[in-house]
Amino acid sequence: MSIRTTVTLDQDVYERVKQESRSHQISFKQALNALLRTGLAAPQVSDRTPPETRLNLGPPLPGVNYDDIEGLIELAEGPFHR
Repeated sequence: MSIRTTVTLDQDVYERVKQESRSHQISFKQALNALLRTGLAAPQVSDRTPPETRLNLGPPLPGVNYDDIEGLIELAEGPFHR
């Protein structure tokens, strides 16, 4: 059973459906239905945002300059880190 309806497509969507219909040598209607079926069958993306991950390293170490990247690398990996 087919239902006739009117939809307004964005220009880029229209061009994409038209391109699909030409490349598969099918009607615009068939291409649109196939693309809609594919999209509707795709797994749904969750709207839920992932939990925020926080790294707790404890209080700052006394005497450590956290703006000195080379010093921090040397502190973590030793004087021969290169």
